Amino acid sequence: MVMALGFVIVIISLALLYDFLNGANDSANAIATVIATKALTPLKALSLASFFNLLGAFTFTKVAKTVGKGIVPTGALPTNVFLLVLISGLLGAIIWTYICTSLGIPISVTHSLVGAILGAGIVAGGTGIVQWKVLSDKVFLAIALGPFAGFIAGALLFSLISWLLYLFFKNTPATTTEGTFKKLQIISSSFMAFSHGMNDTQNAMGMITAALITGGFILVEHPEQFPVPWWVKIMCGSVMALGTLLMGGKVIRTMGWRLTKLEPKHGFSAETGAGLAVVAVSLAGMPVSTTHVIGSGVIGGTFFQSLRRIRWPEVWRMLTAWVITIPLAAVIGGAVYWVVQLGL
Repeated sequence: MVMALGFVIVIISLALLYDFLNGANDSANAIATVIATKALTPLKALSLASFFNLLGAFTFTKVAKTVGKGIVPTGALPTNVFLLVLISGLLGAIIWTYICTSLGIPISVTHSLVGAILGAGIVAGGTGIVQWKVLSDKVFLAIALGPFAGFIAGALLFSLISWLLYLFFKNTPATTTEGTFKKLQIISSSFMAFSHGMNDTQNAMGMITAALITGGFILVEHPEQFPVPWWVKIMCGSVMALGTLLMGGKVIRTMGWRLTKLEPKHGFSAETGAGLAVVAVSLAGMPVSTTHVIGSGVIGGTFFQSLRRIRWPEVWRMLTAWVITIPLAAVIGGAVYWVVQLGL
């Protein structure tokens, strides 16, 4: 029990550090476009994103359950071994996320954690303890659908907006329409932040809750129950906002300026389309990458206007990071588990 308590304390600490880096990378996506188009100042955008991130986290917890116990089930390993897998998974995700955030590369922090847990779990108990059906039905499916959904949603919304502007507002001064879309972006960025809270903010919550349940600090009557304490939601939401404030600048510049030349109507299309896609998968408990979705939405929102507006070297750099995240994070997570186990 004493060792379990020590492990749980370490997991909470690492989960908050992971959450901080999540805010520095993934949470920055929710406000990058609204800052790039100057619809909001960085401080106002951060405040807005923090509030709606927290609201989204309080609304749904299905993703927290998938991340916390859906990859490696809590009963598949002895208590201390399972807690050690969580520690190794968090460390692996932290290492990979820190590297990419420092380089300004928008990655899937969610998939970094999934990969690291997967690697640590396989080293600890073999491939047989991994719930591959959950991975295929929720995680891998989200990897495939996320970018596609974001691109299509962003492209369709921008095409519809362009058609409506041409049909009804072609004689309206450009400054007027731009001002209108800047105001609409406040709504769309709030919606994007809310959807982010429904999904990405729950990663750290899931790890902490899984540790508390496994360590016996939260009692559940049924194995399917996964109650996330209110203090865990508040703590994780606050730390994520702090990460965006202190370290989110490089990723915001990549998403807001380097992928494509953005105008307010592009930002509104990307945020709204991405928000709708993330809400849909969150309701199914799928830990999708908001980076995948908003990044594809940004590209889709400008794709049919002009391919020359898209900065393809940045797109390929981001795509490469997406592809290699899960396998590299799995290797790092497995290596961390092996090293930590040797140390004990």
